[in-house]
Amino acid sequence: MSIQIRAGLEDSQRAAAARLYWDAFGGKLGRVMGPEPKALRFIERVIDPTHVFSAVNARGDVLGVIGFRSWRGSFVGGNQADMAAIYGRFGAAWRGFCLMTLARDLEPHSLLVDGLAVRADHQSQGIGSALIETLCAQAAANGYKTLRLEVLARNIRARALYARRGFAVERQIRSRWTALFFAFSSVQVMVRRL
Repeated sequence: MSIQIRAGLEDSQRAAAARLYWDAFGGKLGRVMGPEPKALRFIERVIDPTHVFSAVNARGDVLGVIGFRSWRGSFVGGNQADMAAIYGRFGAAWRGFCLMTLARDLEPHSLLVDGLAVRADHQSQGIGSALIETLCAQAAANGYKTLRLEVLARNIRARALYARRGFAVERQIRSRWTALFFAFSSVQVMVRRL
């Protein structure tokens, strides 16, 4: 099968990218961003196609994505108005408060991974690695010194992939708030020098 890594997404690929993101992170975000149909509508609404690389097959099916966050924006961002359009004013208010517990400042000269997801039937085929390498090359070409990401401490498979791709654990972040809102209490910050 022929797979291409491309910058961005076409409008017709937004729903597939939202589904991939939710499949990868819904277990982590579900308490706050659910129910699933609303979460999918919100993610599709706020996706910034300028902050993602996608893996597509010859038919244009999205097989994987790697989103990133820079000072210009993020792959899955949005604002209170976007959230209120899907969840209503009250739903947007409490969800916004909970999501603030996940927010981290960007480090100087560093690009932050805003989600890596590969379709389940295409995992273990090198797509995730190809997406990571593409993002690393693009980040380095744009003057970034490091690529950073946060991964759940309990996500052994993802941590192993990142370690194979040259990321090293810099520190662990523990939070009672994320334990309360999202059902995870710690993440590992991993960094790859470019």
